[in-house]
Amino acid sequence: MKPGVSLGGLAAIVLVLAAVAGSFAYLDMPLGALFTGAAAGEAVAFVQRFFPPDLSADFLAKVGAAALETLAISLVSTLLAAVAGALLAMPAAGRQGRAVRRGARFALNLLRSVPELVWATLMVLAAGLGPFAGTLALALHTTGVLGRLFAEALENAPPAPAQALAEGGTPSVAAFLYGTLPLVAPQWLAYSLYRWEMNIRMAAILGFVGAGGLGGLLYYSLSLFHEAQASTVILAMLAMAIAVDGASAWLRRKA
Repeated sequence: MKPGVSLGGLAAIVLVLAAVAGSFAYLDMPLGALFTGAAAGEAVAFVQRFFPPDLSADFLAKVGAAALETLAISLVSTLLAAVAGALLAMPAAGRQGRAVRRGARFALNLLRSVPELVWATLMVLAAGLGPFAGTLALALHTTGVLGRLFAEALENAPPAPAQALAEGGTPSVAAFLYGTLPLVAPQWLAYSLYRWEMNIRMAAILGFVGAGGLGGLLYYSLSLFHEAQASTVILAMLAMAIAVDGASAWLRRKA
């Protein structure tokens, strides 16, 4: 046995490998079939059906409208979540007592523990098909995520500036706005922009459950086996993700 390798570490490696092997056996995954000549030919034929993309003017207009809808869903949901998350972050950070703190943290845990696709399914049932359901779904999940991150930033912020203002007779709201908020605002902005990047991707995916946007158009194209149109939608998703990543990085540098 090599120096530095403990029996516990070796046992953990063996257990992990055994778990992986057992998982493959339990799922009955025929991985060997992926490396046959027939599988390679089918894969090539499948990819070829997606090229060239459909660049007709009518379909590009549909893609552009769906892309704007996806962008709007991500922006509105992130904005709503940032506002709601900030409101829940203050009690979750313990500023209104332990009982309120526990209630706020429970609400945040509940919101973020439910995946976006599950929220979207529930919101489609509650509000019907369309972008409104997708916006609500992303806003609910993102509120849980941002609220927790905002609360942690508040807990780690130095209390001295706000305490000094409060001791000087400044109202509690003004003490927070001028003593604490400037300290956490850069972190809150960075967290919000990061979640916007994620929501632009999720907004595209939520269309598969009827939440509108590029995902809905992609689902429609694939359902009809219009691979060329699906390829155009996928490229639009990629271009939008790259553009949003660049915009978010630029905004973080300027903040």
